[in-house]
Amino acid sequence: MRVLFTLRERCKHKDSIQDYDMLQLICLILAVIGCCRGCPEKCLCLSQTVKCQNQDLDNIPHSLPTNTKVLLLTGNSISRLSVDSFPSLLDQLTDLYLGGNELEFVDAMAFDKLPNLVRLDLNNNSITNFSDQAFPDDNKLQVLNLSRCFQNHSLADLSFLPRGNLQQLSVLDLSNNDLVFLPDNIFTGLPNLENLSLQNSSIISIQNGTLNVPPLQNMDLRDNSLRLLPTITMSEFSSKPGLHIRLAGNPWHCDCFIEDSISWLKNSTQVTDVQNLTCANPEELRHLPLLQIQHSQLKCSGNMEGVLETSYVFLGLVLALIGVIFLLVLYLNRKGIKRWIYNIRDACRDHMEGYHYRYEINSDPRMANLSINSDV
Repeated sequence: MRVLFTLRERCKHKDSIQDYDMLQLICLILAVIGCCRGCPEKCLCLSQTVKCQNQDLDNIPHSLPTNTKVLLLTGNSISRLSVDSFPSLLDQLTDLYLGGNELEFVDAMAFDKLPNLVRLDLNNNSITNFSDQAFPDDNKLQVLNLSRCFQNHSLADLSFLPRGNLQQLSVLDLSNNDLVFLPDNIFTGLPNLENLSLQNSSIISIQNGTLNVPPLQNMDLRDNSLRLLPTITMSEFSSKPGLHIRLAGNPWHCDCFIEDSISWLKNSTQVTDVQNLTCANPEELRHLPLLQIQHSQLKCSGNMEGVLETSYVFLGLVLALIGVIFLLVLYLNRKGIKRWIYNIRDACRDHMEGYHYRYEINSDPRMANLSINSDV
C-alpha cells in the first residue's frame, strides 16, 4: 500500500518523470489491483460491492477491499456481531446486508469500525440481545431493517432504539415481528424518523406516547390485531396532519364501541387505504366496509348477552359449589345429624302422646266428672 501511494503521488508530478504516459499507465494498473486486492474466498467483488451470499460463513471475512461500499452477507450463519467482527479500514462502507444469518447477539461497539454506515439490513434473524451501545455516537445510519427479527415477543427488547444514538435514522422496518405491544415513548429518541413499518407485528393497541416523533410521515399498521382505535390514538394521529397511515387487514370489531373510530375515519384523510377496511365481526357485518356502517347497525346487545350468559354460568358454578360443600358437611356429620333427628323424633312423639292423653280425658264424660270432683 505504501508503494502504491508513492507511485500515485509521483504520478501527480509529471515534470519529474521523463516517461509520464508509461508511469501513468502503471499507476492505473496498480490502482485497479489495489482496489481488487484481497477479495475473500467464496465472495464476488465487483467495483465497490462485495457479495458473500449463502456461503455458510460463520464470521465476516477480514480480507475485504478497502474501498468496499456495499457488503452483502445474507444467508450465512453469523450469529454474533461484536467490535472484532469487522476488519479495519472499512470507513467507506455505507450499505451492510446481514439478513438470514440466525443472528442472536449484537454487542456494544459492534459497528464502531463502520463510521459511514447508512443502511443496515438485519431482516430474518432471531435477535435476543441488541446493545444500545452498538452504534458510535456520531453514526450516520438512516435506514434500519429489523423485519422478522423478534419472533418471541417476551424476548423482544427494543430499548436500543431510543437509547442507541440513532439521531439520523429516517426509515425503520419492524414488520413481521411478534411485538403485541410497543413500549411507551419507544420512538422519542429518533427525531428524524419519517417512515415506520409495523405491518404484521401482532399489535393489538397503540399506547399513549408511542408516536411522539415530530416528522413521522408514513406508518404501516396493516395486518395486525387492531379491533378499534382508542380516542387517544386518533388524537395522536390527528396531531400529525402530514402523517399517512395504512390500516387494512386488521380484525375490526363492529359494535357500538367502534362508532367514534368510524366517525374519525369518515372525516380524516390520513388513512390511505380506508376503502379497504372491513368488519371482521359480528357475523352479520363481516366483510362490510367500515365506511358503509350505519349507526343503527352498531349494537352492543350481543356483547351484553355474552356478559349475561357468562354471569349465569358463573352463578351456576357458584351454586353447584355451595351444594357440593353442603352435601360434604352433611356426610361428615351424618352420625350427629342422625342422633339429632332421633332426639327430635322422640321429643315430637312424647309431645303427641301428651296431646293424645288429654284428648282421651276430655272425650270420656266419666273422666271429666272425676276430674271436676277432684278439683272440688
